[in-house]
Amino acid sequence: MMSGPIRMTLQEAEGLAMDALVACRTSPDTARATARALVQAEADGQKGHGLSRVPCYAAQSRNGKVDGFARPSVRKLAPSVLRVDAAHGFAYPALDLAVAEIAPLARSQGIALATIHRSHHFGQAGAVVERLADRGLVGLLLGNAPKAMAFWGGRQPMIGTNPVAIAAPVPEGPPLVIDMALSQVARGKVMAAQQVGEPIPEGWALDPDGNPTTDAAAALKGSMLPIGGAKGAALALMVEVLSAALTSSHFGWEASSLLDDVGPPPDLGQTLVAIDPAPSSEGGFLSRMGDLIAAFAREPGVRPPGSRRLENRARAAREGITLPPTLHAEILSLLEAAA
Repeated sequence: MMSGPIRMTLQEAEGLAMDALVACRTSPDTARATARALVQAEADGQKGHGLSRVPCYAAQSRNGKVDGFARPSVRKLAPSVLRVDAAHGFAYPALDLAVAEIAPLARSQGIALATIHRSHHFGQAGAVVERLADRGLVGLLLGNAPKAMAFWGGRQPMIGTNPVAIAAPVPEGPPLVIDMALSQVARGKVMAAQQVGEPIPEGWALDPDGNPTTDAAAALKGSMLPIGGAKGAALALMVEVLSAALTSSHFGWEASSLLDDVGPPPDLGQTLVAIDPAPSSEGGFLSRMGDLIAAFAREPGVRPPGSRRLENRARAAREGITLPPTLHAEILSLLEAAA
């Protein structure tokens, strides 16, 4: 086994992830959509939502916790409301369907809503809404996750890290994308650190006894800390309402883990909103967004959110990505086991 990082092109990485998923009872179409999303996250520097997810995804598909052959479906329940059934499959095909269906609806109605139920881990939320912004729409995506944070004042994990992302078109250049978990960091970063045996910074998480920890394994057994203390915990609770309750899905404490192949499907929910900004602004939206982006440029050292993501993406397109040798070997072992 090689001791150093394994360098791969984006195409090679996508092919490897796809082959591993197909080998573990996932349809080629679903594996392709899932691998594409994981590699995009990896390229953007979001490794916690990247290829580190392949082993647990594969185990869940192989054991039936997620249905690798599920085909999402969509129903229109009101003039601007869609309901997407992920059918206990991977979230990415359901999100692809939601984006395709919601964009023309937002154009005709001014605003449209898609709720996704019987869903799974939805990865890098910003990548989904960025696709809407590329079409001239404002996109908002939020979703819940299995229990990882306590209610404020409590010690028992109850609600997820519950990511929120928004993307908006600008007059020139890539859209403005803001993507964040409502914990201090996304839980996937802790998982990625645990996989390679690295510590995490203090202030990210608590151990099962409620004490601060730098041990990634102890953090995964304990609870994540919210951004902004009580206010961050309240924002995460809002996401439970707008993703779990609004989609009639499991709350965080009801959902099974995304990190193992034990138990029933997690049955998570996501809510996607698409807005045509032209009617509400009477055509002034892009001009105002231009002024907003220009305001960043006037202050030295200040850059819009997402700038590092774009730099990482451009570098990955030129140079490829690197995988820890342990992760690379684990993914290869999935192929060998199925051979």
